[in-house]
Amino acid sequence: FCIKFKCAYRQLKKKEARILCVGLDNSGKSTIINQLKPVRSRNVEVVPTVGFCVEQFNAGALSFTVFDMSGQGRYRSLWEHYYNSCDAIIFVVDSTDRIRMTVAKEELNQLLRHKQIVQKRSLPFLFFSNKSDLRQSVSAVKCAQLMGLDAGRPWHICPCNALTGEGLNEGLGWLSDQIITLKSK
Repeated sequence: FCIKFKCAYRQLKKKEARILCVGLDNSGKSTIINQLKPVRSRNVEVVPTVGFCVEQFNAGALSFTVFDMSGQGRYRSLWEHYYNSCDAIIFVVDSTDRIRMTVAKEELNQLLRHKQIVQKRSLPFLFFSNKSDLRQSVSAVKCAQLMGLDAGRPWHICPCNALTGEGLNEGLGWLSDQIITLKSK
């Protein structure tokens, strides 16, 4: 009984984190989120998100609620409805698509200019430079340059492969540390 009670108590003490996951369509957002979930909770087949989808999972000391937002042009206007309530943003970039990277940069700049994001200067941004295993991909450093990432707020970029999960734990670890630090202030 005591062991069960201690486990339940630890679960109650977990800090909750609300994450907004954005990026252009086909960048790998849903596949990344699927890989971050426990193996038994993963979907066998990942389909493109229409509108948005909510996923929940635990990682370390945090309980994550991730809002997987569609990256299709007609749905990007939905993103701003979640800015105020998020604790962090994951922005996924297809590191093989140099042409659409300028569109991704424009979307990022629009997001960063939104008044709710401007007010949240300490809001952490995790960038996943997805498909980094492919020959035509740009490095994470080059991706950061092309996206115009600067030192104006806390951000981290991780090269990753959404299909295998490579690089995702590093990014989630950084994000968890940032959120825990913010929530402890």
